[in-house]
Parts: sequence; C-alpha cells; structure tokens
Amino acid sequence: MTYLSLTIRPFVAGDTPALSRIWRDASEQAHGFFSHQQLADQQGLVETVYLASSETWVALQGNEPFGFIGLLPDERGAFVGGLFVSPTAQGQGIGRALIDHALALKSGLRLEVYEANIQARGFYARLGFRETGRREVDDNGLPFPLLKLDI
Repeated sequence: MTYLSLTIRPFVAGDTPALSRIWRDASEQAHGFFSHQQLADQQGLVETVYLASSETWVALQGNEPFGFIGLLPDERGAFVGGLFVSPTAQGQGIGRALIDHALALKSGLRLEVYEANIQARGFYARLGFRETGRREVDDNGLPFPLLKLDI
C-alpha cells in the first residue's frame, strides 16, 4: 500500500519532536546492536545538531510526519546523512518517495548503511544503489561495519 496524499516539504523547527520519535522508533527496530545509552546519545544529536544542520525533507500525510531524509553537500550531488520512516508506515512507499525527491534535487546520492541492517540494505538495493566500499568502524569508532552505497 502506498500513501496517495503524501507531501514532502522542508524541515521546520517545530518538526523536531515528531522526527525525533520517528528516528528513535526506526533506530530501535533497525539498529538493535546499539545500547539504550548509545541510542539516547544519538537521539540528542539528532534533535540538537543533525536535523537543523542538514537539508532535511519531511514526508507527511495530512499534517502528520511519517519520515524524513537529511542531505549533506557532496561532490557527486548529496550524501544521505539519514533516511528514517516510522516503523508503522514502512513498506508503503515513503522511503522511496523521499529518495526520489532527493534524486530530483541532486545529481546523485551517496550514503552509508550498517552492514547488520539487512532490511535497509535490501531497500537500497531495490532502488538501484550499488556498493562502492566499506569501513569497519562507525563515526563513533565503534566496530559496526558500514557499507558505502551510491546511485
């Protein structure tokens, strides 16, 4: 099922509580290898740094946010700093719509996905992303390998 009335608009500061909830719910589902404290620390950064410092786009049905994508400048178009969809709305075309929106704005996309996040890896593969590399530790120096993908 897809959302027929999906709207994608730029982030505004008032979106922060809803997007933080989406981030936390999706991260708990997809990143079970993180501790509760690691997730709490990252959630604080999402709220205070990441949402406002990236080009963030919000997917809504009516006035309710269901997902978002954060883009950072990149020599090939944009780096996807994060793509998160509420677990209650996954599989309904929201993530695809956000990627399509980003591709319409940018010449290409790059991202990194945790190797252990099988669901996200499959999602990106279905959209045509291809693996271009990997790194063995994440941004915090933790031993969670990341795959580099681009389209």
